[in-house]
Amino acid sequence: MPLLDSQAVLWLLDDNPKLGPLARKRILAADEVHVSVATVWELTIKAMLGKLTVPDDLGSRLTEQGLSLLSITAEHAEGLRAFPELARHDPFDRLIIAQADLGGLELLTADHVLLDLDRDFVIDARR
Repeated sequence: MPLLDSQAVLWLLDDNPKLGPLARKRILAADEVHVSVATVWELTIKAMLGKLTVPDDLGSRLTEQGLSLLSITAEHAEGLRAFPELARHDPFDRLIIAQADLGGLELLTADHVLLDLDRDFVIDARR
């Protein structure tokens, strides 16, 4: 089951062609597609800073689109320890990679730092 990072969520909502055909196929074939509450948090902050525009009811919009919101647990937060190489990377990305790892989910992302980790569950959303 896929977990979408913030960029993949925006591409999916906008039907942006940057979301690649293989990523779309994974999303369509999945019984459940997840979006972390951390991603909603990140996108809301970026919208408040004027960096992008998202709906005020982003969480509701995501669930209306059939996406499942993934809550953040203490286990997820502690799961950051499995990725010491990301200690100085974006905190939202660190959390969602831990969530994907612990949940046995495929993380669809375009983030080159995460893709360069060479973990089999980190999937390039541009493909």
